[in-house]
Amino acid sequence: MIDVLTRVLATVQAGAEEAVGSGRAIVALTRSGVVRPIRPDRLLGMGLGLVRYGFSITAIYEMGAARHPDRTAIIDEDGSLTYGDLHRRTDAMARGFAATGVGPGVRVGVLCRNHRGAVEAQVAVGKLGADVVLLNTGLSAGQLRDVATEQKLHTVVADTEFGAALAGLPEDCSVVHDLTELDGSGPLPLRPPAGRTIVLTSGTTGTPKGARRPPPRSLAPAAAILSTIPLRAAEPVLIAAPLLHTWGFAALQLAALHGAPVVLRRKFDPVGFLHAAEEQRCDAVFAVPVMLKRVLELPAAELDAAWSTHRPRIVAVSGSALPADLATTFLDRFGDVLYNLYGSTEVSWVSIASPADLRAAPGTAGRAPAGTQLVVLDEDGQPVPVGTEGRIFVRNDMPFEGYTREGSDVERSGGLLGTGDIGRLDQHGRLHLTGRADDMIVSGGENVHPGPVEDLLAARPEVREAAVTGVTDEQYGQRLAAYLVLEPGSSVDPDDVRGWVRAELSRFSVPRDVEFVDELPRNATGKVVHRELGTDRS
Repeated sequence: MIDVLTRVLATVQAGAEEAVGSGRAIVALTRSGVVRPIRPDRLLGMGLGLVRYGFSITAIYEMGAARHPDRTAIIDEDGSLTYGDLHRRTDAMARGFAATGVGPGVRVGVLCRNHRGAVEAQVAVGKLGADVVLLNTGLSAGQLRDVATEQKLHTVVADTEFGAALAGLPEDCSVVHDLTELDGSGPLPLRPPAGRTIVLTSGTTGTPKGARRPPPRSLAPAAAILSTIPLRAAEPVLIAAPLLHTWGFAALQLAALHGAPVVLRRKFDPVGFLHAAEEQRCDAVFAVPVMLKRVLELPAAELDAAWSTHRPRIVAVSGSALPADLATTFLDRFGDVLYNLYGSTEVSWVSIASPADLRAAPGTAGRAPAGTQLVVLDEDGQPVPVGTEGRIFVRNDMPFEGYTREGSDVERSGGLLGTGDIGRLDQHGRLHLTGRADDMIVSGGENVHPGPVEDLLAARPEVREAAVTGVTDEQYGQRLAAYLVLEPGSSVDPDDVRGWVRAELSRFSVPRDVEFVDELPRNATGKVVHRELGTDRS
């Protein structure tokens, strides 16, 4: 017992020392309610969970079960679970997984909508020291087969609606649809090795890659986010962003760390989204930008009635670009509650825009939060002057071990990770994004980026959505093609579109091809899937 207590105290102390890092970090954790007095018996239980599972999602829920076992942990369409319920259920599930051969070094995929099963699967697998692979719900059967083969998945926990996509799984990969049917007995490992969480890249241009992410060594990553997004302990949180993507997974970790009841809905619809936040009196909402756009497209009467009895204090978005006009319209409608986090699967977070930032510079990606180094570099790896575009690099407290695919890696410079994006910093330290570096095309010898063209078109009142991409051109090497979804009742022809761009940007920015479509192909986080836009056309 003395040895266990010694390890508990050593782990807590080490984590506390790393989490402090700066005065801002500890202030943020204290202000949000994460750091506060705790009864000694509950502190011991929390420490044991931390020693067993490290700073993982499994540890966070185990610590919650020790700290507040009777508090609601999850609210979904099937009802509610307390932290104590989730602890007992995931113990049983872990024994069932162990009976099938799941353990250290084994990988289990999770392919679920936003409901309790997506959370319980991760917690149960973590209790065995196995790795969790978060699978995008938009994967085709071929992509899922390739991912399962590459990741050597032992089991996939999946909703029954994905039966068609699961049909092509390798024969040695089993499927679990109902976690409560798992059956097993025997003790769970006292201190299993730390499992990894593997998050897939968005896969907008090909088969997604797996990004290995070990548990963080401390609470510093949470402190960084909390330094700008002021969550409060025990307050309900609606997570509308997909749990199996980086942003939704981060939201789950933050909410559980705060002992928050997590409100989940299997599928997004704008009316249900608004009602859930109001009915459950959610203090914070995590979403992706396209969800806010769908909300603002509701009839005026529904918007006027929305959040009349309760309005969330925080609406935090990430996962895809937040257009300037969308940010301003949302702020004007619902007040200064909007936060925009820019990051990626590989680097986690880069910057966060507060409501004040979005008011002062709509569309900004914000500033580097506590403990984060953000730089913009030229082609020689040197910092560029303020206001000058360059490649974005970052260093923060969230570890990235690299891709699971051999030969793949992010760009690195002096210990910083490249995001693959181009942008600039203004005189206030706010980041402004131009777009992906690999989206840049060379047309007639001129470097042209589709980002400004896309922003210009999307801001037109006639246009509901816009996507601009490069295609092959025999004469100029490459040219831009624009794909537009028009507002109902709008009448626009391709020459109108070209005229709008010609009046504002260079002649090489004018899209030769203009196509009007009913909708843009998007993944679960709202990113446009460029491979489905006909980018290989010539």
